[in-house]
Amino acid sequence: MAFGTVAAPSGQRPADSRYADPVLLAVISDPRITESSGLAASWRNAGQLWTHNDSGDGPFVFAIDRSGRTRGAWRVQGARARDWEDVAVGPGPVPGRSYLYLADIGDNERTRPEVVVYRVPEPAITGESSGPGGAALRLTEPAEAIRLRYGAGMSYNAEALLVHPASGDLHVITKSAGQEPETVVFRAPAPLKAGSPIVLQRVAALQLPNVRRQYWLFSLPIAAAVTAGDIARDGRRVILATYAQGFELVLPDGAPFDEIWRQPPTTVELGSRDIGESVCYRLDGLAILAGSEGRNSPLYEIVREASLTDRP
Repeated sequence: MAFGTVAAPSGQRPADSRYADPVLLAVISDPRITESSGLAASWRNAGQLWTHNDSGDGPFVFAIDRSGRTRGAWRVQGARARDWEDVAVGPGPVPGRSYLYLADIGDNERTRPEVVVYRVPEPAITGESSGPGGAALRLTEPAEAIRLRYGAGMSYNAEALLVHPASGDLHVITKSAGQEPETVVFRAPAPLKAGSPIVLQRVAALQLPNVRRQYWLFSLPIAAAVTAGDIARDGRRVILATYAQGFELVLPDGAPFDEIWRQPPTTVELGSRDIGESVCYRLDGLAILAGSEGRNSPLYEIVREASLTDRP
């Protein structure tokens, strides 16, 4: 193992895991996708996924299928890409339409007075956009820029964006891992409007178990760095990714959604990822998909074990 790398616990899967071992589903080989930093299951295009690059790329979003093949690429009209870190799919201003939410929320130096989430109607993947090699770059509908502030002049580095599939509430989760004293969940309640900045509401501070950093023949515990997240379509589960592994939170029956942040996290192995910065639920909620930055990056599927499945 390389010096100073973050590693998931070795050996057997944790006893509290409700998931089978990760299975390598595909390799993302499109040379344009070099830093897959977000992943979301499409609501509009069955079986398709959305991804994008980290900082250094333009405002582009890519559709890929379960074999890792690019099905289309779009420039997000009216958007800029300073440090895109995550993508989510959810409801929006027009009932019955699904929207992409692209999170320009990275702030390694913690100097940005505000961050931006771009909202744009989900593109349809058609024969025109899904030719060999993913076809040429197309243009989305105009995007709305939802400006966000943390309040009290604070700035945070965040890499996880979650959109509630029913309410449309937006959640930003800070990265932590030595950058901040704790991992904080912020919320912007729907309806979300472009224009004046929205001040995010602090709703929870998460207590996630430490992961371990390997130094030659010994390892040291470090705080978990949240690099991505998603809410299952039924609104009952949250998956959070770190570089080493994942943590799932499950909402008790009948409880309001904010109770999910008070639940004990369950460890989920997400596969062998060099720089694990993307995760989402499969559209049916019965599996998790996880990816990594880098060229020819892996795409893993982690299926919930039937014997432990309570309900989708």
